[in-house]
Amino acid sequence: MIYLYALAFAFTVVMLLVPLVRSLAIRARFVDQPNRRKIHPEPIPLSGGVAIFAGVIVTSFLFMGHPSLYKTIFYGGIALVAIGLLDDGYKSRSREFPVWPRLLIYIGVAFIPVWQGISIQGITSPTSAGMILFSPAAAALFTVVWVFALINMLNFIDGIDGLASGVCAISSLTIFAASIIANHTDTALVAVILAGSCLAFLAYNFHPARIFMGDAGATFLGYTLAVTAIDGTLKGATLLSLSVPLLALGVPILDTAIVFTRRLIKGSGLHHADNLHTHHSLMKWGLTQVQTVSFLYLIAAVFSLLSIVILLVLR
Repeated sequence: MIYLYALAFAFTVVMLLVPLVRSLAIRARFVDQPNRRKIHPEPIPLSGGVAIFAGVIVTSFLFMGHPSLYKTIFYGGIALVAIGLLDDGYKSRSREFPVWPRLLIYIGVAFIPVWQGISIQGITSPTSAGMILFSPAAAALFTVVWVFALINMLNFIDGIDGLASGVCAISSLTIFAASIIANHTDTALVAVILAGSCLAFLAYNFHPARIFMGDAGATFLGYTLAVTAIDGTLKGATLLSLSVPLLALGVPILDTAIVFTRRLIKGSGLHHADNLHTHHSLMKWGLTQVQTVSFLYLIAAVFSLLSIVILLVLR
């Protein structure tokens, strides 16, 4: 029952905060300006990430105190929201924020789980009942790569109304189910709180969006999903169970793989923004924003259900 209360509380906090941060963003002209790469025709407030962050952090503290998982999300979240707001501030003035400061912060943040004892520690041997433990350096490397990748992947798919928040809600509920099956209480709490926060934000962000989460929100969501996936399923996984978090986060992972392949073929830089994402392609084929998002929700749901089936079979 505590999970339902936590979801409802996080949902309520974000629902109440979004109108406030939206109003403040409009007054400060902290808005995403339209351009030839953007789909929206009018300026949209960029402050949604603050409401999502507050919903997750406040609710997590009230329901679980401050174990290492909470500290990891809080410390990393503060850094990501700060650099994200700075980046969003540049966007509101139709300017580009330099990529290197962001990358350095993302890399630094990716080490926070390792510092707090949350890491990919090893993999169960396929030929015996034992576990192949990684060296501290290897465990840190795998963890940092995973977290850094998810921070960017969620940011990449935040290109049309409701996509990132909806996909994150589906992924969070999947990690919640996996954590319940594995009896990881703290991870399940964070996952369901994240789902409640995303669902509340989606009420304002679904097409036509009244507010965007901005880089501050997208990077925080990617980071939190990455950390909860490690704590819930990746600390010591079997070869087959590795597919659970990969499928749960299948849409952003698949989209990133497709985009990077297209950019390599085109010969453009991997970090340069463009219209090569899956959602852009679907809309070029004639789908509306709502149809595109709904289709990608369906793909995410199928991936998530498959991951749960695999986890149940493994038990």
